[in-house]
Amino acid sequence: MRAGFPDEVLPVERLGRVHFVGIGGAALSGIARLMLARGVTVSGSDTVPSATLDALRGLGALCFVGHDAAHVAGADTVVVSTAIRDDNPEVVAARRRGLRVWPRSAAMVSVMAGRTLLAVTGTHGKTTTTSLLAVALRAAGADPSYAIGADLTGTGHNAHLGGGDLFVAEADESDGAFLTYSPTGAVVTNIEADHLDSYGTEDAYREAFSAFLDRIVLGGFLVASSDDPGAATLAGEAAGRGLTTIRVGTGLEADVRVIDVRLGRDGSAFSAVRDGAVLGRVDLQIPGRHYVLDAALALATGLQLDFDFDALARGMASHEGTKRRMEHKGESAGVEVYDSYAHHPTEIAGDIAAARTLTGSGRLVVCFQPHLVSRTRIFAAAMGAALSAADAVVVTDVYVAREEPDPSVTGELVADAVTLPDGVVHYEPDLRAVPAVLARTAAPGDLVLTLGAGDVTTVGPRLLELLAAKVREPGHA
Repeated sequence: MRAGFPDEVLPVERLGRVHFVGIGGAALSGIARLMLARGVTVSGSDTVPSATLDALRGLGALCFVGHDAAHVAGADTVVVSTAIRDDNPEVVAARRRGLRVWPRSAAMVSVMAGRTLLAVTGTHGKTTTTSLLAVALRAAGADPSYAIGADLTGTGHNAHLGGGDLFVAEADESDGAFLTYSPTGAVVTNIEADHLDSYGTEDAYREAFSAFLDRIVLGGFLVASSDDPGAATLAGEAAGRGLTTIRVGTGLEADVRVIDVRLGRDGSAFSAVRDGAVLGRVDLQIPGRHYVLDAALALATGLQLDFDFDALARGMASHEGTKRRMEHKGESAGVEVYDSYAHHPTEIAGDIAAARTLTGSGRLVVCFQPHLVSRTRIFAAAMGAALSAADAVVVTDVYVAREEPDPSVTGELVADAVTLPDGVVHYEPDLRAVPAVLARTAAPGDLVLTLGAGDVTTVGPRLLELLAAKVREPGHA
């Protein structure tokens, strides 16, 4: 029995000691950080040690490695990650003791209470858009609180308790969490079939976004992409309901229009037009056309709140990116290594296109780890098609996460769908062996991009070590 959303969400100061099961994850660690800043006594557990646990300990949290029923002793409220199974000993013990057992969405609602919420959702681009908006608002003179699904490269944090009224939140749609929020400003990046393990059908997934419109408070607004068919349809529905709607994109129908896009090795840039007037230039340190569109959505949100364009643009220019979103991991033996969170075919295609702006005359070697059995079953062919834009591909086995393994659904389904010549596509089910495969594949001048939402992020650092060792070998030219 999954933790259900409570009939009453208590304010933070009435939660007592809060224990997080899965505290090292992107969502729960951010909520824990915010609660610690509010003076809440926090504890939590996760399966493996991490820098995130170390950081939370430094803020005063009691963090355990491993799950044990004894860890919830003394807790009043238990917050459970969506990745945690119902038979987890801490969850079982909490229920047996009659403790509050909350999903992360309830904890988020509690910690956001009393603030003006700006909620960023969509199938892709939530993390980048949320982080750009938070950084831009800070540069424009606001001090917003924020909760983001990845650490900001500039601060190393995924959450911050600000002194201002605004709260910028990444609103996850994967399990319907966004339908418990009440935003004043809602941002929808795009809508494309995903998370069918939760929703069952594409229609049900899209209907959830329509329901999200009902959550926007009276007098609030929607910012949505007009380039994406799903988000554009939602914008039309919102406007039809009389909701203030700001369309953002490259077409003439956009209220905030993107023109003169430049993509390069040193980042990307665009000019913004609002109501026919050119506002100015926005420079970004992050490469890729899809990141330009994310930035334009963040910009339009700030403008709707009457913040100054130049200040917003200055903030976005200072943004160094977020962890696992085209994150540069290093260079060794003439090989550049990047890591990104892309796990959906559209995200794969976007990050490969972004990586192409960085490769120069070298090859693009992509290592992809499929995420979830259900997603791989549905999208294996599309994943393979997207990966075919690389020069060489290594596919690992599926990162199962919260689902049960299925012997008939492996990464080989994806590898078989890649339409590259023989010899440049490899299926390696053992993740521990992947760095060595990449070290043999990559040559000086190449760029290696690791993609996936699981533990494929460990591959890049190990690859850099192997490449460095190869350089040190006697006789190496």
